[in-house]
Amino acid sequence: MRINQCMTRDVRIVSPNDTIEQAGQLMAQIDAGVLPVAEGDRLVGMITDRDIAVRGVAEGCGPDARVGDVMSQEVLYCYDDEDADDVLDNMAEIQVRRMPVMDHDKRLVGIVSLGDLSKREAPEAGRALGSIARPGGLHSQ
Repeated sequence: MRINQCMTRDVRIVSPNDTIEQAGQLMAQIDAGVLPVAEGDRLVGMITDRDIAVRGVAEGCGPDARVGDVMSQEVLYCYDDEDADDVLDNMAEIQVRRMPVMDHDKRLVGIVSLGDLSKREAPEAGRALGSIARPGGLHSQ
């Protein structure tokens, strides 16, 4: 199965100039823990609920702090035509639960989560979750 067969296509994004309050409200509205951050039509980062809590609130930032100040600038992504098993292996290796999906023009076309993949690839998703949940991961996306 290809990622474009199981990814979520309706992806909401925020700007680096949006506030963390706006990002948090959008996360609450769509029941998501991560949002891609874009400038124009280019992905420049990812912001998670954890980024808001740890890099924002815990560091003394108020609700007017900018998304660009607390987001993760390193964007780890996959392509929409990649094999789901390969993406699961990659997610386990880099210890992420969600990943933006890009086309080959590097345009955001979706987002895939471990939950999306587990619906189709249950045994592989279980192994990936075991690897993702191991202590010591560098990324919190």
